[in-house]
Amino acid sequence: MADVKKIATRESYGNALAELGEKAANVVVLDADLSGATKTSVFAKKFPERFIDCGIAEGNMIGVAAGLAASGLCVPFASTFAMFASGRAFEQVRNSVCYPHLNVKIGATHGGVSVGEDGATHQCIEDFATMRVIPGMTVICPADDTEARAAVFAAYEYEGPVYLRFGRSAVPVVYDPETFKFEIGKGIVVRDGTDVTLIACGLEVNEALKAADILAEEGVSAAVIDMHTIKPLDKELVLEYAKKTGAIVTCEEHNVVGGLGAAVAECTAEECPVPVLKIGVQDVFGKSGNGNELLDKFGLTAPFIVEKAKAAIAKK
Repeated sequence: MADVKKIATRESYGNALAELGEKAANVVVLDADLSGATKTSVFAKKFPERFIDCGIAEGNMIGVAAGLAASGLCVPFASTFAMFASGRAFEQVRNSVCYPHLNVKIGATHGGVSVGEDGATHQCIEDFATMRVIPGMTVICPADDTEARAAVFAAYEYEGPVYLRFGRSAVPVVYDPETFKFEIGKGIVVRDGTDVTLIACGLEVNEALKAADILAEEGVSAAVIDMHTIKPLDKELVLEYAKKTGAIVTCEEHNVVGGLGAAVAECTAEECPVPVLKIGVQDVFGKSGNGNELLDKFGLTAPFIVEKAKAAIAKK
């Protein structure tokens, strides 16, 4: 994988905002004193008159974004770390943005344990759960640079609240930007298979693909689905592959409670019961350390997915 292009999806977010700003004069970007880390600084340098630094006051930033959206004059992108966007500002996201169903986009960077040395307080592994439980909220976690850029543009075109989760660490580019197509609420079959389905989001899509390669060498046919939109979940695709393969493994850089795995399990339990096993953080807090080492420590890499896939097949 050394020769594969890698880029952090937070970088993609900043670059996409700057590109979007050139095409859409009504885009306004807000940040909570973290523009260097969230990469909204790229937009700020090009369009300083449309950039607002709200300081270390995330709840207030969401309130400002709600007011801007309510004016109908602009589409605000409120940006900060996932822990602060979904945690500290939860009440404002729920009551000021989602309750009136305002057209606010939340760019949440530094999600998951791959944040690394910042430790458990900054490694947000609860945001899929807290955001998807709010009525009317759309939750997206792109896999790579190509998808992250496309997600920003799709969020702009979509009318209503959108939570976009991006990562700190550089990840391999999975998709060709020349042929890639993105649609909110529609998962992507990255690889077909017949024995087990690996449903992943974020950086786990690449790990699922590596796991599928390992399984193929052992004679196991694994389908890989990029479920970039956690809410609304692509239920039709989940059920199609539940019936086709009879076993599912979900892969997410999030607590196994309340996230992608929970959404998939809820879907299959109601309409097509099959074994659904979850790769994710096992309901514990993160730790300070190297991001890649933490992915191994918490069982989020390809070898763990391989073993979980075999266990899911055995439960058919």
